[in-house]
Amino acid sequence: MKLYILIFLTAISNLTLFGQSNGTWTSFWNKDTTLIGYKDENGVVKIEPKFTGFTSAGKFENIIAVAEEINGSWKNYYLTKQGKIIGRDSLYIFDNTPDCESEGFIRFRDKKNDKVGIFNKSGDIVIPAEYNDLTRVRNGMIIALKGAEKKYWDGGEHYRWIGGRELLIDTNNNVLINNFKLSNNLNFFSLTKAASPNSDTIRKSFLAVDGSHYSFVDFEKEFIQWLKNDLYIKLTPEKLINASYGTITWKSPGGWTKTSREKFITDNFSILKNSLFEILQPSCEYFISKGGLNPFMFNGVEFEKYFNNCGEANESIYPTMTIIITHKNKKDLSQNHYEFLRTDDGYKLICVTIRNGEIK
Repeated sequence: MKLYILIFLTAISNLTLFGQSNGTWTSFWNKDTTLIGYKDENGVVKIEPKFTGFTSAGKFENIIAVAEEINGSWKNYYLTKQGKIIGRDSLYIFDNTPDCESEGFIRFRDKKNDKVGIFNKSGDIVIPAEYNDLTRVRNGMIIALKGAEKKYWDGGEHYRWIGGRELLIDTNNNVLINNFKLSNNLNFFSLTKAASPNSDTIRKSFLAVDGSHYSFVDFEKEFIQWLKNDLYIKLTPEKLINASYGTITWKSPGGWTKTSREKFITDNFSILKNSLFEILQPSCEYFISKGGLNPFMFNGVEFEKYFNNCGEANESIYPTMTIIITHKNKKDLSQNHYEFLRTDDGYKLICVTIRNGEIK
């Protein structure tokens, strides 16, 4: 009887611990930095350190992927804020990293059929494991691949998908658009719906299954339009300062350096302007690369919004657009990099590497 009472009280204690789920929990290490636990906003320990470093969620909002050692063997699963365990040995893993919650949803892979589905924040399956692959949820939408074949190379360690259909679906597994070609440049938070295709040149339109037209801003087209129709028009030091992040990170002879935007641009305006304007010349060899902030270079409270709960760059809302200009001569090849971060106040120059010229 005493044993049953102890078990009952322990269960009640665990329910109380997990049940108080308001707010965001933050990960912390044990003393020898081998195991991870979670604390609430007041520093109260909600989960004692027991998860391995494979657990990548620095913040616990609703549902996370975890791994721990149980009775000498490694176990992985999904854990909700209420303490619900689901998806044992079904983690969705990409580049050796488990998936991270996005808008209250997280992907899983069913090992039995090698297909991907999605859990909601309560641990319920909202998208069954019937797709070859799925993107994360972005503004309530997911790009899905179905009916493709996996083709391996490099001794069977790497693969790519051949054939199949790409669809745009919602979190209720409704098909919104057929033949939706995957594009990393689309801003899903810029969605508009209309009876006809959108005429804006920086948007891409798709015919939806309901007969309407969905359109999304193309990040690269948006960025190029801003450069040529805004930034480059009567460019002055003051204008470039306003189009820059508060601190510029740049590659100096001694390594990466951070300088206030006012000083960096005032000291180097002529070089910066001349180099930036090179892309307007027909002979200029350049390209624009979309990416995300480097978490090792840009960290701290001021940059938190630009990363997700697992410390990955939030490229779906705040991508970086980098102008890479190549210079060639008989002996050497060099490149200048201008990295702009998309912020709530527009694109801001945040990182610079100039090899073909001196900056200070």
